[in-house]
Amino acid sequence: MPLPHESSQALYTVGWRDDLPLPADTSTASRFARVIIQHRNGYVLSDGENEFAAQPAPRFLRRRAAPEARPAVGDFVLVDAATPAVIQKVLPRRTVLARAAAGERYARQIIATNIDTAFVLTGLDGDFNPRRIERYLLLIAGSGVTPVIVLTKADLIADAARHSEIAALRAQLPQDIELHALNAKDARAVAPLLRHLQRGDSAVLLGSSGAGKSTLTNTLLGRERQATGAVREHDSRGRHTTTHRALISLPSGGCLIDTPGMRELKLTGEEDLAAASFEDIEALALECRFGDCAHGAEPGCAVRTALESGALDPARWESYVKLRDELGTASESLQTQIERKANAKVQTRALGKRLVDKYGRR
Repeated sequence: MPLPHESSQALYTVGWRDDLPLPADTSTASRFARVIIQHRNGYVLSDGENEFAAQPAPRFLRRRAAPEARPAVGDFVLVDAATPAVIQKVLPRRTVLARAAAGERYARQIIATNIDTAFVLTGLDGDFNPRRIERYLLLIAGSGVTPVIVLTKADLIADAARHSEIAALRAQLPQDIELHALNAKDARAVAPLLRHLQRGDSAVLLGSSGAGKSTLTNTLLGRERQATGAVREHDSRGRHTTTHRALISLPSGGCLIDTPGMRELKLTGEEDLAAASFEDIEALALECRFGDCAHGAEPGCAVRTALESGALDPARWESYVKLRDELGTASESLQTQIERKANAKVQTRALGKRLVDKYGRR
């Protein structure tokens, strides 16, 4: 809904949209803002006119507080007028892009919120890896965010090799996924991406270090804001020149979130393989003679037939199996944690009841 008349209309310059719901009670805060940077020791917010530091309210920092409920880059928040500013409330999110945090214990780590488009960057040099792109698409699927594949460093690769790699990747992707091969340093080459970066649009850059995220950000911005660095010759990987997520307002009217290179893309267990780039494999599996076909030596296996005939790329099948198994493990970990938390709540309520029965309420 439109902002209240007392709120600054400048908030539209950092991605406010009228389809974002406003909380019914805003009496505890006098200022709307958007989280543009998240540090370990606090946040940087913008109201479209000024950037300022802020701290989260104590309730966000409690041990039992869900990490995903805490403010994240892309969030619109309500802030106290006090100095230093205190984030009192996170407004409902339109979209959430998350991955599982590193480590054995399940925890969702939010990458960005309230975004419309995820630009998945990979270089057409030694960084080119279709299997990694599949993983990104799986991570994005079901989030409400539109993926756009951006193949950078097209100017460094011979035409024949470039066209061959692009054609092979295009054949594997769902037809509705947009794909661009470009030189991230060329403003004319990146111009097609601007259709996703107009007033009210928010996008995030995803990709490994050295893929060209900061270079693309600088080109879209029209000036050198983000640090860039060279990549290693043997694998075309770069060092982390972006060390934290940062939301940047662009001259086109949209907002862009640059992120550090991701060394690990761990699945949360909530992703949907069918919604990613494996519709063809899922469709093949439905043609097998037996509904519980393991796609091994079973008779009438459509997947094995496709592999043997060359209709299905063995590398894609291996990638699918790997992701399917990883997703199953992550899903079990998620369910285990949900059940553990539910049991802990039941036990806490039972203990509370026993104490009340014994001592009465005070």
